Amino acid sequence: MDSRGLEEMTLNSMSLRSLDMPAESEPELLCILGTGDLGRSLGERLLQSGFRVVYGSRRLHGGSPLLSDPRVQVTSHEAAAQSANIIFVCVHREHYEFLATMRNHLQGKVLVDLSNNLKKDMYPEANAVYLQRLVPKAAVVKGLNTLSAWALQNGLLAGKQVYLCGDSAEAKQAVAQMATKLGLSVLDKGSLSAARELEDFPLKLFPEWRLPLSVALGLTAFFFFYLLIRDVIYAYVEKKDEISYRIMVSLANKVFPIVALIMLSLCYLPGAIAAFLQLYRGTKYSRFPNWLDRWMVSRKQMGLVALGFAFLHVTYTFIIPIRYAVRHKLISRIKKNKTTPFRFDNTEAWGTDSFVTLGILGFFLFVLLGITSLPSVGGSLSWREFNFIQSKLGHLTLFICTAHGYVYGWNKFLLPSTYKWYTPPGFMLCLIVPSVVLVLKGILLLPCVDRTLTLIRQGWERTQPKVDETKQTNL
Repeated sequence: MDSRGLEEMTLNSMSLRSLDMPAESEPELLCILGTGDLGRSLGERLLQSGFRVVYGSRRLHGGSPLLSDPRVQVTSHEAAAQSANIIFVCVHREHYEFLATMRNHLQGKVLVDLSNNLKKDMYPEANAVYLQRLVPKAAVVKGLNTLSAWALQNGLLAGKQVYLCGDSAEAKQAVAQMATKLGLSVLDKGSLSAARELEDFPLKLFPEWRLPLSVALGLTAFFFFYLLIRDVIYAYVEKKDEISYRIMVSLANKVFPIVALIMLSLCYLPGAIAAFLQLYRGTKYSRFPNWLDRWMVSRKQMGLVALGFAFLHVTYTFIIPIRYAVRHKLISRIKKNKTTPFRFDNTEAWGTDSFVTLGILGFFLFVLLGITSLPSVGGSLSWREFNFIQSKLGHLTLFICTAHGYVYGWNKFLLPSTYKWYTPPGFMLCLIVPSVVLVLKGILLLPCVDRTLTLIRQGWERTQPKVDETKQTNL
């Protein structure tokens, strides 16, 4: 028999053998104690991921469509616990006592505690620690408690990070494998002593937004009172002119763009500082200071807050023509110049059109940055595309918005009347930070920066006192 015939026989025998192979093993059975919103949502998600589900419930005939699914078993607590190795505890802590009566059925089982509390320090010990004390021969794992029933029902789990902690490495590994099949990203937080920290996570209110919102609130308060003194109080004290009505629109429309531009520049300032720090250290693998690391992590939130202030600025600008004060001023000017022709200033026209054009372009790019920062949009972009938009177009946005501010004050910088009570106007102060960022970015683009910083670092190291190695060893 030739080699070709032998090869065909081998392939045929392999195909026949594959038909005789046993079918795939049955999907893993998981137990859920509790048929509330969280338990039903978790069970539905587990079914979609290929698992089998058995519910342990006091009411064996629930009214939920999920419980009537033929793929779902609903039995007593004891029977459900005996049939599965991994058991999800989806009941409140005050109902844990029934688990103590099931100790024999839970021996050697993995109990996943998904409970949360209504407030911090509600109980003297963490729920998972209390559960482990009730069932000492089971392996309790605290985790998945940051998932809501709504997120489970709507399938918003892809890439979402969840936390696990427990004293049994094998139990945590089993739960982590199950969570990975659900599309979750798992982070191990260590032993069960970290359960209190995990239970506090859902109680935190916008932790990543605290720094950006605090900065925005501080800038808003500072510039509001600063401009209130310069514009309203100054006019009343020096000119006896009562213009407090400007607080609602005119004053606010000066504060919003100032805060938006400064917040946008604060998104790119930490990157410039980090780049100089890495060049000075001569490596990109050293850890940043904590304050810089926290600042860089909150850049996305700062950009979105800045975009919100930019939206307010655009909205307020649109309503300016319908204000009573503006209409009254316009009508008075028309009546006053009825017999005297109003001279057309070509320079003023160029300045106004340039100012408006830069504002429109800057706001358009600002909105583009905000849209691409959304996970659903950013996830569809490659890293190069995302980096181009957020970095290259981001700096271009900052440049255009800064130019928008410079054009606004192009004929006001040297006028003595601009400096009321010897204080600079708000638009001058807001141009400081973005100008510094743009200058630093321009310096980083120079080819000689790396060599210059290296020489500075080497010179600084040479000036440091050298420690005698023998004395250091004796110490």
